[in-house]
Amino acid sequence: MWIVCLAISTLFLLLIPAVILVNRAKERKKPCTQRKAVGWVYILLAGVALSSVAMFFPIHAVQAGLMRETVGSLEPLTVIGSILRALALSIFSTLQIFTAGAEFELVREGTACLQGCLAQYHGFVASLLYMVAPVFTFGAVLSLFKNAISYLRYYVIGRGKELYVFTEMNDRAMTLAEDIREKKPRSMIVFTDVYEENSENNYELLDRARALHAICFKKDVLALRFDRHRRSKEMYFFAIGANETENCSQAVKLIERYRHREKTNLYVFSKGVEGELMLNAADKGVMRVRRVNEVQSLISRLLYEEGEELFRFDKPAINEFGEKRICALIVGMGAHGTEMLKALSWYGQMDGYALELHGFDRDPMAEDRFTVQAPELMSKRYNGVRIEGEAQYTIRVHAGTDVQSVAFAKTIESLPHTSYVLVALGNDELNIQTAVYLRMLFERMRVHPVICAIVRNSQQKEALGGIKNFRKQPYDIRFIGDLKSGFSAAAILHSDLEEDALARHLKWGNEDEFWAYEYNYRSSAASAIHMKARIACGVPGADKAEEALSQKERDAIEALEHRRWNAYMRAEGYVYSGSKESSSRNDLGKMHHNLVNYEELSEEDKRKDSAVGTQ
Repeated sequence: MWIVCLAISTLFLLLIPAVILVNRAKERKKPCTQRKAVGWVYILLAGVALSSVAMFFPIHAVQAGLMRETVGSLEPLTVIGSILRALALSIFSTLQIFTAGAEFELVREGTACLQGCLAQYHGFVASLLYMVAPVFTFGAVLSLFKNAISYLRYYVIGRGKELYVFTEMNDRAMTLAEDIREKKPRSMIVFTDVYEENSENNYELLDRARALHAICFKKDVLALRFDRHRRSKEMYFFAIGANETENCSQAVKLIERYRHREKTNLYVFSKGVEGELMLNAADKGVMRVRRVNEVQSLISRLLYEEGEELFRFDKPAINEFGEKRICALIVGMGAHGTEMLKALSWYGQMDGYALELHGFDRDPMAEDRFTVQAPELMSKRYNGVRIEGEAQYTIRVHAGTDVQSVAFAKTIESLPHTSYVLVALGNDELNIQTAVYLRMLFERMRVHPVICAIVRNSQQKEALGGIKNFRKQPYDIRFIGDLKSGFSAAAILHSDLEEDALARHLKWGNEDEFWAYEYNYRSSAASAIHMKARIACGVPGADKAEEALSQKERDAIEALEHRRWNAYMRAEGYVYSGSKESSSRNDLGKMHHNLVNYEELSEEDKRKDSAVGTQ
């Protein structure tokens, strides 16, 4: 019995590092934001506890009379009772050594019957367990103390400050929190659902949180109460976890809890339609709620800040109508590429310009997938057809084309007037490689388009800024879409685009509707983006108030605005309702009665175009 119990005790100790290594290997296969492994401290705790029970069992078994020479004469029930008693006492002794309440005399007296190597080895194992076990008890107490400190810091210090609460601690949340801390040094930052996991990424995030003097709670954001936060202070919630379904679920419950509190803001990070539907249906009260679609935000911000370059080239190609030819390429029809192709279809609607868009993707079904999302945009009735008073563009999706194929190079060579390129292949390394390759191809063609490539890694983006070849010739490639620029207070909380979009919306609606419905928010943002481009392109009357327009300017602005609006609505998936009566509009079916030629609009609807289309 002594040998078997010591062997089991030793086995549990040896299993500890093996279980830790297996657990770490398993978790490393998961994305960092999804690692919720059992910490190594808990594995050690379990191993030491089981090893201690096995070590104590023969001592208490002997004291209970379970010896070789006597056990045979005992009744079976007596034997079972003695075994259970020995096991219970072993567990009790184990609890005592974890609290440093057990004396080693118990082991010394209990092993007096042993001799030689067995006695020495048992003494060694017991000494090791007596030394190690209390350390874990101290660790557990320290953990509870840490949590108590977090609560104390919030209630004593945080309640009187502007509060920013993140539902999870990950790279996106930390990047945004760091920028908020820089802009708002006196604010209080809180991370919830924080566990000290055994991973390098987690340790780095915890170090960054400490540098921000942030409060970290282990509990979920819904298990914490911020109802008593000072009413005069703004409170911001960020549902920013890796699981978008969980973000939306948390957001709905946060709205239910805080919708009657003024100065409360909720940002829900979600790309799927599920988030839009759930948030539209929620009764938000006085709470300001916004869904953040990272892909749409990046494209909108890019066009708002730098999009005017689409209309600027050194040697423009002129078509038979005297218009400058815009030829834009989207390399990669994933989420970013698809969003950009849709956006350019309406952004490129400008007097004096002819728009040509080319999308490339390795998927042979790429064109079908895009057409399903925007059927009327790709319809042969409009795509590539010149109709006065209608949106004018040519869109071609080159499906089944690999960027590393000869076919791709030949297609690029057949587009000598390319003026703008976005590379969005879903992989930083491939995006950089393809952008450099395209610059080489265009240099051979003696053209120099704007080339943008998406690079998510902020450090890599900074390192690539202003890259040159060995002859010091600049590649002139712009790297966009990194975490640092995308997850900043300026991009998400206090955006110039958002302010302009609200001003656009107030020309025909009220502020509550702007925040309540994403349709209004996105539509107004598109209008603000295009307005900035019109002014930059010198469209007559674009920088004037509506009442200051001449009749010629009014007519031109109304026609241009309707062209843009038609392209925008079709890019959003809308189709003509089949009737010019407003009653035929059906937003569930994405059908609209005004998706017609400008000349077919009523005078009232034309006036709406001139109101929205001016300063």
